[in-house]
Amino acid sequence: MSTPRKVLVIGGGAAGNAVTILLRRAGIGVDLVEAKDDWNATGGSGITLQGNALRVLRELGVWEQVKTSGFAFGSVGITAPDGTVLHVQRDLRTGGDDLPATVGMQRPHLQQILIDAVRTGGASVRLGTTATIVDQDATGVSVRLSDGSEHRYDLVIAADGLGSATRTQIGITDKPEPTGMAIWRVAAPRPVGVERTDLAYGGPAFIAGYCPTSDTTLYAYVVEQNRDRASIPPASYAQEMRRLAGAYGGAWPTITATITDPSKVNYTWFDRLLIEGSWHRGRVVLVGDAAHCCPPTLAQGAALSLEDAWVLAQLLTDSDDWDEELLQTYYERRITRVRPVVEASVQIGRWQLDHVRDADVPGLMARTMTMLRELP
Repeated sequence: MSTPRKVLVIGGGAAGNAVTILLRRAGIGVDLVEAKDDWNATGGSGITLQGNALRVLRELGVWEQVKTSGFAFGSVGITAPDGTVLHVQRDLRTGGDDLPATVGMQRPHLQQILIDAVRTGGASVRLGTTATIVDQDATGVSVRLSDGSEHRYDLVIAADGLGSATRTQIGITDKPEPTGMAIWRVAAPRPVGVERTDLAYGGPAFIAGYCPTSDTTLYAYVVEQNRDRASIPPASYAQEMRRLAGAYGGAWPTITATITDPSKVNYTWFDRLLIEGSWHRGRVVLVGDAAHCCPPTLAQGAALSLEDAWVLAQLLTDSDDWDEELLQTYYERRITRVRPVVEASVQIGRWQLDHVRDADVPGLMARTMTMLRELP
């Protein structure tokens, strides 16, 4: 009788939670370690989940909870800065015709749904814990946890995000690069009549938009050129976002009036990361933002991370040999899908930065989203 396999997942975000759920369903032992004591259960404002993300969430068995918690819609509006609707475009159902095109939801609600599914699946979870790769060979990986304990695993999956310490430990030197843009985000009450994402281009910011996240909430965002974070005191975050948002009409005056608490406003630079060649070294493999990251101009960050988890879990559960060939197959399946999304997301932002008025943004978005209808 063979010894059951055991996997360490480092990081309890979307990718780490998803791969844990899928591996446990297949009977594989999983330890999940997460650096934050609260499992990052309260951070973030909102998240836009397009169909290809919903497809994976359905595979995880949490689609019904997501559908109940979020707000589904099927179009996006393009508006002038004063709120005048210039065009309404039907969204492509990238997850298939039996799923909505888009669901907006509060990010903490999605995280809690995934946390509950991880707990139900029986993984061993250690919060407030980090991991250091001590040694690895052809059969496994030795790991020391921050609590001082040492463990042996058949595979380590690094889902520890954009600033992945594991990526550095295994000798991958790629680092995130700023794209020149930054985003202000806030959760807010949903004004009556807001039932889809509307995007305003122009005005004092590159983009001003919002996404409904429930029957009563939305999250709003304003994108501008990035600034030195040290020059923006956190106590001024609400004031800064109100200043930018105050130039926009339509639903924006109602939204802007609610932006009063600076602790509820998030300011983040847009980054780009795409590791080429392979996403593993030995028996340590990267998923999600640890391997790739793109600006949210296509709202594909979480979707790509969830797809990574789905593809890797499929390969691991369908194979007896967790070897170099299998992990390279994972990379080759994902890179042909991830690369064009990262490149398109960055290009859309670059056009905004360079004030290119005749850019084919709709065409690039349509081509990229059509590709995502295919299974990953």
